[in-house]
Amino acid sequence: MSRTAVPMHVVLMSVVLGLVVPGTMNAQPLEAQPRFNVVEATIGDIHRAMHAGELTARQLVQLYLDRIEAYDKQRSAVNSIIVVNPNALARAAELDRQFAESGMVGPLHGIPVIVKDNYDTHDLPTTAGSLSLSGSIPPDDAFQVRRIREAGAIVIAKSNMAEFAFTPYETVGSMLPGHTRNPYALNRVPAGSSGGTGAAVAASFGTVGLGTDTGNSIRGPASHNALVGIRSTMGLTSRDGIIPLYYDKDIGGPMARTVADAVAVFDVIAGYDPGDPVTAVSQRHRAEHYTNFLDADALNGARVGVMRQWSNRDGADDEVLQRFEEALDAMRSQGATIVDPVTISEMDELRRSGLWCRRFRYDINAYLATLGPDAPVKNLDEIVASRRTHPSIRPRLEFFQQVEGSPDEDPSCQRALVNQAELRAAVRRQLEQHQLDAMVYPTWANPPRLIGDLNTPHGDNSQDLAPGTGFPAMTVPMGYVRDGLPVGLQIFGAAWSEPTLIAIAYSFEQSTRHRRAPATTPPLP
Repeated sequence: MSRTAVPMHVVLMSVVLGLVVPGTMNAQPLEAQPRFNVVEATIGDIHRAMHAGELTARQLVQLYLDRIEAYDKQRSAVNSIIVVNPNALARAAELDRQFAESGMVGPLHGIPVIVKDNYDTHDLPTTAGSLSLSGSIPPDDAFQVRRIREAGAIVIAKSNMAEFAFTPYETVGSMLPGHTRNPYALNRVPAGSSGGTGAAVAASFGTVGLGTDTGNSIRGPASHNALVGIRSTMGLTSRDGIIPLYYDKDIGGPMARTVADAVAVFDVIAGYDPGDPVTAVSQRHRAEHYTNFLDADALNGARVGVMRQWSNRDGADDEVLQRFEEALDAMRSQGATIVDPVTISEMDELRRSGLWCRRFRYDINAYLATLGPDAPVKNLDEIVASRRTHPSIRPRLEFFQQVEGSPDEDPSCQRALVNQAELRAAVRRQLEQHQLDAMVYPTWANPPRLIGDLNTPHGDNSQDLAPGTGFPAMTVPMGYVRDGLPVGLQIFGAAWSEPTLIAIAYSFEQSTRHRRAPATTPPLP
């Protein structure tokens, strides 16, 4: 395996911190590598190979590590990984021993997961893509990280993100130099802020990933990288241990190459967490097994509303609109009734009045307090004073420095709560009036931008409905435009309608089969 020359101070620092920087991994004696192709491999593929004795977890992890080393900083230089877990192979070997003794430890046994770098990990730094948090080791795992580990998953790496999750448009920060690049077109963005997870999963650097979504950041990168992404109903998944952007809208969830894999992860992470009181309500609403709703025939008889307010927005790309019409035709061919259009007439006024609360300072200070006395910074003021942030976010940090008090004391936050309630009521009225199972629109109305381009229409359709209501949304691949740029279909529904959205997404995926691997990260010889 080829190696990249790495400066000695980087190697020494990785040893001191107990980390692995891509390009510094020491080869370890391994059993002969199997003829298993990890490119596009699903959880089901992997587990069948393990049961057949054709693959071990340790072999699997090494195959992914080889791809990270080959493609993340070399060759294609996707630049999606901040740090590789130095204990991944050891954890895999432990899982192999347990498998030999008593079988798989859980539904994600041996599955390597890419984790966005705003999820707390007790054994790896968690930086939110910011040098100001360099070396910050949280005291424990985020709830969702703990759940996937208990289910047998292996955190193989922490992925790059838009610093502090501020922008949906690109994935760039101060912790990892340079932009993360879209593996479908290396001069294009993977969207933000979970663009590192999106690019890494699309390039098969891991089997599945975890991202976070405040306004867009699971669904946008999933759309730009031909992935499936799930943003849950607020209260169905825990926010504990996730570095906040706006805590009242932050959601963590899966990003995967197939609906089945995304749902397998979702099944593990959904449910009550005493560490996040908002999840108490999930005890009444969580389905026993979300994997039971993978129904390839679910579109037959479904009623689906078309949201032209989002699909036909100003500046929408003609090719994206063509893919959307083809998606509607595909749903009709599977027996769905398409109700076109469905309009939220209150949307423009509610957007103008305000659906968002300016709470970043309050939330980030509360998070930093959980890190204890060893935290590299104690509050937002210290982050700004450190000057260890990307220049592009400094104006936003300085703006939030001026926001005093708690959200309970901010009139704009109180107004946003009222407007959010009105939006929920408006959406419910349309669902009930048209007897809809779900609503659909392009996840983004424009294809991935060129890196550095912040002038052309972005087309982000995700900032209004799901975060504004707290209702769930999924995105699935809808096809490609130009020379292979991915675009996604967003499926949105009422609170706790995840079973219905999963069924519709799976039925659409199985009938269209749009997902294909990016050409820039092919199988290794």
